[in-house]
Amino acid sequence: MAQAFTQQLSQHLSQQLLHFAPQVSRRSLNVMPEKLKIIVINKLLNLVLAEQLMSDELHFLQQKWVGICVDDIGLRFEVSMDTQLQVRSFTQPDVTFSANVPELVLVAAGKEDPDTLFFQRKLRIEGDTELGLEVKNMLLSIELENLPKPAQIGIEKFAKMLQILTANE
Repeated sequence: MAQAFTQQLSQHLSQQLLHFAPQVSRRSLNVMPEKLKIIVINKLLNLVLAEQLMSDELHFLQQKWVGICVDDIGLRFEVSMDTQLQVRSFTQPDVTFSANVPELVLVAAGKEDPDTLFFQRKLRIEGDTELGLEVKNMLLSIELENLPKPAQIGIEKFAKMLQILTANE
C-alpha cells in the first residue's frame, strides 16, 4: 500500500514538474530583452559548434536562415553562417525546426531519434526540406563527447532526468 502511494505521488510530482517548468522558463525568457537572448544564444552556439565552424561543416548555411522554435518555452530565433555563426530574431527563415525542450534535449543526448520524433509529430520541419535534412544530418554528426565539458554534462544529466520523469507519466 505504501509503495503504491509513493509511486502515485512520484508520478504526480513528475507530471507537475513537466507541466510547470516550461511555464517558469517562458516567463523568465519573456522578461529578458530580445537583444540579450540573441547575444547569449549566439555565444552558446558558437561554443557548442566550434569544431564544425573550424572544419567548415556549416558552409551550407551561407545565405540561408534556419529557424528554431522551442515551443514550450516560447523561444524563437534564426541561425545562419557568414564568416561566423549569426543569430537573429525570428523573421522569415528558409527552414524551421519546432519542438519542445524535452525532445530537443533527448535528441542532443542521442537518446531519441529525430526521425522518430518527426513521425510522432513531436518535431516539425517546415520550409526548405533539403536544407532541413542538411541541418538534421549535421546535428546528428555532432558527438556529445566532443562538446565542451559543461555542455556535455548538462545535456547528459538533463536527458537522464527527463527519461526518469517521462517514464512516470
